[in-house]
Amino acid sequence: MEKSQCSFSQLPFSSLFSTYIHDFSKVQPYFSANPFSNEEVEDRITRIPKYDNRNEVVNALADYHSQLGVADEQRTILEKFADDESLAIVTGQQLGVAVGPLYTIFKTITTIILARKWEQKLRKPVVPVFWLADEDHDFEEIAQLGIPGNEELVQLKLSQDGKGLPVSEVQIDESITELFSKLRDEFPDTDFSEELFDRLQKFYSIGNTHAQAFAQLISSLFSSYGLMIAGSNHKKLKSLVSRVFKRSVTNVEQIQESLESQSALLEQQYHRQVLIGSTNLFYFDEQGRNKIDREGEDWIIGDQKFTAEELQSKIDSEPERFSPNVFLRPIIQDALLPTIGYVAGPGEIAYYAQMKSYYKHFDMEMPVIFPRISATLLESGIDRIMQKLPFEMCSYNQRIEDLESRYIELNSPADLDTLFNTWITDIQNSSEKPIERIASIDPTLKGMAGKTVSGFENELNKLKGRVFRSLKQQEETQLKRIRKIKAQLFPDGLQERAVNPTYFMNKYGLDIWDQLIEDFSSQELDLSTHHIIKL
Repeated sequence: MEKSQCSFSQLPFSSLFSTYIHDFSKVQPYFSANPFSNEEVEDRITRIPKYDNRNEVVNALADYHSQLGVADEQRTILEKFADDESLAIVTGQQLGVAVGPLYTIFKTITTIILARKWEQKLRKPVVPVFWLADEDHDFEEIAQLGIPGNEELVQLKLSQDGKGLPVSEVQIDESITELFSKLRDEFPDTDFSEELFDRLQKFYSIGNTHAQAFAQLISSLFSSYGLMIAGSNHKKLKSLVSRVFKRSVTNVEQIQESLESQSALLEQQYHRQVLIGSTNLFYFDEQGRNKIDREGEDWIIGDQKFTAEELQSKIDSEPERFSPNVFLRPIIQDALLPTIGYVAGPGEIAYYAQMKSYYKHFDMEMPVIFPRISATLLESGIDRIMQKLPFEMCSYNQRIEDLESRYIELNSPADLDTLFNTWITDIQNSSEKPIERIASIDPTLKGMAGKTVSGFENELNKLKGRVFRSLKQQEETQLKRIRKIKAQLFPDGLQERAVNPTYFMNKYGLDIWDQLIEDFSSQELDLSTHHIIKL
């Protein structure tokens, strides 16, 4: 695979992310270590505490793997994690259908490669971990697939109701058959189609939960690289972190103040990614996952009120009913795993920037936050037609209207803007004396004379528009190519945020990710740029 690069500054990334990548010293106060400095990462590793409850975590994860249906392929990995010396590099994601957007794959590949790197450097086991965001309950957000069309992104949606349950607990129903049927209709039939859809139908079988399907699919793709599946929506695992939930209650004032003060400081220069509520806890009941709020001394779940002591008592007796929000999830994760670092997307880096001082309230320290690989997969057919056009890959980030206009300008037989601007200027200049002469005869006619000249200008602008439309018709073949390239590379923003990986697996085989891992592993992993990978 041939690779080239494109600067993040040419793409739609936030100021905070660009600074994180290109000038880390400016955001150093918000993070524990510079991910681009081996020395700082090694120093942070020395402060990872000894995990005294590792056996309990291993046993709970084994039970969790059985629940997910991945115990067989995870057994050897779990044995490696059971080593008292082993550490972890973690990533995670919502449970999107067929692993969700392409960046889920890039996060996983980054985690695998970094784990290999630090295992070699440290000469001790380092396990890559995929943390299932198995307590999210926004089913609508994950129940769709994006596929590039000829001129726009094709969105296929799963017609199923999440019913307010955590996504992980939603059982797959008959609507999955309809979704995969539509997906197959969108795809060309290739040598890989049957294997791909056999695998999808095997894991996304009716009655399986979305957590089981996601875990089985991601494990089938990456367990050979030692990727361990983890998560928290499990009774034994929740019991092991009940102290974190209780600390969220006992230290709530200091915790929320810490989040707010750091977020306010961050906001002065950049932005806050996540709004801060009154607590960081949710509660599961028969109706689903409910935000726990706080008013004064009262803790509120639905229409019920509890004292802090009563809530802690519920945590002791039913830890599985409590659930972390976006801020508490990393604390839960690092309480269970000896984490060197977390592989994050741009949005996650932004909310981690709100959290550094927050960790101390749990007697913990933020891990290293590694950016994930960012990449665009460029197919040979698209590459060929790009050669016939005057734009670099990153230019297709612009609006399609701007690309088309720019192309017409570059390929017009004459500089139409200059032609018409000069024409209008000439009319304005040549009209000054006649207008003054008319005004000297009858001042009341000066306005009419000016309007007449403006009318000429309006007609010329209309004519200019018609000339542009005529040129567009003459160049329609090239404009169709521009729209096709845009739909492939920036279908709804960046390709990695919009396109489902099955699109590439169907065309290039299920081992395409193995090829990417091999390619990125062949040299020092560069996380400071956006990669363009020619397939």
